[in-house]
Amino acid sequence: MNTEVSQIGGLEVEIVRKKIKNLHIGCYPPEGRVRVAAPELVTTDAIRLAVLTRIPWIKRKQAQFLQQERQSPRRYVSGETHFLFGRPLRLEVQVWGKKVHRVSRRSGERLLLNVPMNSNADQLHRWMNAWYKAELRKLVAPRIETWAMRMGVQPEKWGIRSMKTKWGSCNPNKGIVWLNAELAKKPEKMIDYVIVHELAHFVSSRHDELFTSVLDREMPSWRQLQRELNALPLAAWEAHD
Repeated sequence: MNTEVSQIGGLEVEIVRKKIKNLHIGCYPPEGRVRVAAPELVTTDAIRLAVLTRIPWIKRKQAQFLQQERQSPRRYVSGETHFLFGRPLRLEVQVWGKKVHRVSRRSGERLLLNVPMNSNADQLHRWMNAWYKAELRKLVAPRIETWAMRMGVQPEKWGIRSMKTKWGSCNPNKGIVWLNAELAKKPEKMIDYVIVHELAHFVSSRHDELFTSVLDREMPSWRQLQRELNALPLAAWEAHD
């Protein structure tokens, strides 16, 4: 895989050449970064022309990202609101005498974070992220199995990781599905949508008519769920992300 950065039509464009069949242009949050994934043999002139023809679309996407609501950076202090599967939880941070931390749900929509003395914000951030990933994994594990069986596909591996530009990704050739850790904060129905979306790539690797037909069959409301998910506040990009 070969990566370069080029100026095209007044835009800074990241160009990634790799072993794929079709050229793809993406515009990603938070600021509308432009990335082109191109087959290895496509010429620079062909890439430039493809980007230039998509500039109106790119400008619209960048404007949308600038207007997108964002969460304020999390400080991990008592009284702060955190979300789990779309439900707000009020955080309570307590210092205790143990050398380990613990995150636990409490009645009344509270989230308790017990921490060792002298813990810093970076540690709290990592501990909360690890808890979110664990909660998401528990929710997703049976759902992936159920949806995969229903759709007649067999992923070899799935996992959860932090992603700034996608809710999920799929490599059908390797049988791998990745889900964005931020989904732990989104409603369960939207998590189901992302699972079905990624598993549908085992039927078609592209967003073509076959891919769309799978979504229409398995989840007729997927377009509405997609709009709702993309309309939710984005996470703040923090220095330790």
